[in-house]
Amino acid sequence: MIVGVLFIALWQLIVTAGRIAPFILPAPSEIWEELVAQRQNVWEAAVSSGENALIGLFFGALSGVLLAMAASRFKALDDVSLPFAAILNALPIIALAPILNNMFESTSSIPRRLVAGIIAFFPVFINTLRGLREVDPIHRELMHTYAASGWTFATKVRLPSALPYVFTGLRQASSLAVIAAVVAEYFGGLQTGLGSRITSAAAFTAYPRAWAYVVGACLLGLVFYLATLALERLAMPWRKRLI
Repeated sequence: MIVGVLFIALWQLIVTAGRIAPFILPAPSEIWEELVAQRQNVWEAAVSSGENALIGLFFGALSGVLLAMAASRFKALDDVSLPFAAILNALPIIALAPILNNMFESTSSIPRRLVAGIIAFFPVFINTLRGLREVDPIHRELMHTYAASGWTFATKVRLPSALPYVFTGLRQASSLAVIAAVVAEYFGGLQTGLGSRITSAAAFTAYPRAWAYVVGACLLGLVFYLATLALERLAMPWRKRLI
């Protein structure tokens, strides 16, 4: 907290004393004034971007968990899924978003949600797969003694023991989904999100306003991250007691 306040104060001092032009770096006071003046617009844009990020995160995370469970069960799928996931992770947003925008109507939000989902998929899949593989041998032998089916073993042992890994992936994916949704808005489509508002404000040289929307994007990412932490506490209350 103190470091953050000192950083902002130093930023304000450098911009004011150095007379740095707003198009290079606006002062924090100017950004704050625009943030207050545009608070309704920032809120509406954050809701639009947040909706796309949330839907993309949900389906990307769900796909990651399901594919990881299948890959941990079947060796052939495991060999294929890892390279496939690596390819998806290597796809740049700036190349993917325009292609998806051309595939759908200009008023559709599906491309942005697909981009967010694809970006969120990889960290959830990799971390979940790692957790599913690290099963305690004693638990494995116990379920084998009970002649448990593969589905029972997966739902009663594998997935619960992998929950810490799943939420590690979700924490990473939550922020990445917001970034992906905002960046995808740079390349056309509905002009209602934070990304399109940032580019629009910058195009009209309203740089403090553009930075105000950037602050809104940062706050949105923070909300997603904290919501993921809260969900983790609800899903695994015993970890809170252990910490």
